[in-house]
Amino acid sequence: MDIENLQIQVKTFFGLEQILAEEIKKLGGKNVEVKNRAVTCEGDLGFLYKLNYSCRTAVKIIIPIMEFKAYNESKYYDKLFKFEWDEFLDKNQTFAIDATVNSERFHHSQFMTLKMKDAIVDYFQDKHKMRPSVNKDNPDIKFHLHIDRELVTISIDSSGDPLFKRGYRKEQTVAPINEVLASGMLQLAGWDGKGNFLDPMCGSGTLLIEAAMIAMDLPAQTFRRYFGFQNWKNYDSELFKTIKEVRLNRVREFTGKIVGYDIDPEALDIAHINIESAEMEDIITLRNKDFFESEKDLFPLLMVFNPPYDERISINDDDFYKKIGDTFKQHYPNTLAWLISADLDAPKKIGLRPSRKIKLFNGKLETRFLQYEMYDGSKKGKYMNKEAE
Repeated sequence: MDIENLQIQVKTFFGLEQILAEEIKKLGGKNVEVKNRAVTCEGDLGFLYKLNYSCRTAVKIIIPIMEFKAYNESKYYDKLFKFEWDEFLDKNQTFAIDATVNSERFHHSQFMTLKMKDAIVDYFQDKHKMRPSVNKDNPDIKFHLHIDRELVTISIDSSGDPLFKRGYRKEQTVAPINEVLASGMLQLAGWDGKGNFLDPMCGSGTLLIEAAMIAMDLPAQTFRRYFGFQNWKNYDSELFKTIKEVRLNRVREFTGKIVGYDIDPEALDIAHINIESAEMEDIITLRNKDFFESEKDLFPLLMVFNPPYDERISINDDDFYKKIGDTFKQHYPNTLAWLISADLDAPKKIGLRPSRKIKLFNGKLETRFLQYEMYDGSKKGKYMNKEAE
């Protein structure tokens, strides 16, 4: 592995690719290219550490280590058997393989994974008279197998657990929003820590914590204890320590307010546990409040939220969304508000025309991330009080 010029693939969720590309550029990535649910770039080993530690919209960061064409299972096995696996895996370490197969020649990802596993253990048995073990749940080294027709790409996983597992979430409500999606939504909404932020239906507090981390420029993985690259043979612990220190030295003071409302006291208890875990009790304020009975008390204000919908919690859908629109119009003048919904008819039910609509996925649910601009006075009539079409 050329540690000075790594070819890096950063995976993300649909709709967040451009946000991720901008993050990578700001962190110093070279030759940044946007793909489908991924961004590729180049950098050295230190940049790979920095990317894992700091990038907010990355789900997984992998490094391709081998690429070849195979036209049958025998050639596939032979190529894998001849590869120098001990450059990346020690005979005493455990490993696992994730597979994605899109090929008419090779139909079954499970079978191709098994053949790859056989090639790896046979290589070690032949060379070292010892076989590394497979550990699917907690491997020392994780490989990714990708087959696209005849093209086989093997990558090594630098992240370990997916990067939405930040380490601060101790409790969760029903169907909490993913941390990477939450951060991506905030960046799409333009949150940069200037002004004030409100999540009026905050649930377990994920949007609040991610908003605070952005406002402080706190690295995304500040609370994470382990990365996959820490088990690599070329792991440089001093380099990683230096990178963490440099990033943490950039943390800034936040002077605005970050506030979360929820009508459910149990949800607020969960949010408080998570906020305490993230050491942000002094930055985030929680209130047991019904958004529909609230009024704007923060200026200027950005609002981003994930309303409960039928896939999560049973609600009277039409009435619920209508009340959101009414609350926007009557109680939140001069406010930029964003909400995510799996109900693709939500704009009609809200009764206001969104100024932006962005397609995102919350897990497997297709959603729309909707922007509403509430103006006071003449602009209000001109731009916002039109019935949604």
